[in-house]
This record gives sequence, structure tokens and C-alpha cells, in this order.
Amino acid sequence: MSQDRPMRADARRNYERLLKVAAEAFAEHGENASLDDIAKRAGVGSGTLYRHFPNRRALLEAAYVDRIEAIAARADELADGRAPGEALREWLHELCVGSIQVRGLKALLGSAVTDGAPGAVTACATSIKGAATRLVAAAQRDGSLRPDIEPVELLRLAHGVATAAELADEHGGQISRYLALLMEGLGPGGTGAPSGRGRP
Repeated sequence: MSQDRPMRADARRNYERLLKVAAEAFAEHGENASLDDIAKRAGVGSGTLYRHFPNRRALLEAAYVDRIEAIAARADELADGRAPGEALREWLHELCVGSIQVRGLKALLGSAVTDGAPGAVTACATSIKGAATRLVAAAQRDGSLRPDIEPVELLRLAHGVATAAELADEHGGQISRYLALLMEGLGPGGTGAPSGRGRP
């Protein structure tokens, strides 16, 4: 959707109705919810949907942008009241929990940190990566996180934690344990970077 000029009133109504229906459909069916069904339920044609949202990811991101921004904002809230390492761990825990509880969110977050993904530089990806960068830098400055880890690597690992926890228990009951194991390995006592490590 172009932001170069304001939408007409009818286009704005269609856009907002599509977002509302899409959020409901993704919550019910996950990220693979039928786009044609979303258009039908919103009372518009498929062409109208694709004029606003050229692909599934664009619609998914628009439907979840408020949640993504809230997750990113939590990074600064946690950083204000906790030690850097604790703030990072708590934020990653909340990120993992949200990835499991909000259907479709894990796929969106995963695509945001996939190297070379089409359209990877999006508002959602920028917000999440920015939040992770701030927390990682603080934890590295105070020595609670090894210095060779990149923010995007940590986000990918957190995505893996959420996936593993979901496999063990669809409610994410193992997130705390798996995240503790991850953070122990990433602490200042962790081993050095593996040979041949490439840039993310």
C-alpha cells in the first residue's frame, strides 16, 4: 500500500475492515489462513486485498504491527528497571511466549530475521532488531553476555527456543528451561566463537 497520499474514505474503510478480519483469521487459523476467505469475509474482492497488501507477509505484518511495536517497547521498559542481563532474558522470554500464544506471530518474527528474505527490511523487523540491539549492547557492556554474539543471531536462537518449547508443549511450558540453557551458553563463561563463523 502506498503511503504517498491519503486513501479515499472507501479505500480506508476497506483497509481497516481487511485488517480486522485478517487479525481474526490469523488468530483462528494461523499464518496460513486463506487470503481469499479473508477478502470474502471483509466483503471485498481479492483484487482489493492485493492492492492494499501485495502478499501474505504484508497482510500479516499489518495485522500484527501493534503487537510488534508493543514487544519492542517492552525492551526499553525492562531496561529501565532491571540489570542488563536480566532485562535481556526477560524480554526474550516474553518474545518466546508471545510467539507461541499469538498464532502467526512466530512466522512473522522468523521471517524478520531470515537472511535474504524478500522484504526483510520492514517496520516490524526494524523494531524488533532495534530492541534486541539495545538490550544486547547493554548486556555486553556489563559483561553478562559474551561479546561475539550478534543481535540477529540471538533473535534466531530465541525463535528456535520458541519452536522447541512448542514441540515439547503447545502451551510453551518449557520456555524458561530452554531459555536458561541458551543464556548459560551465551554468558561470559561461554566458549569462544566457532572457527569459520560467518557474519549474520
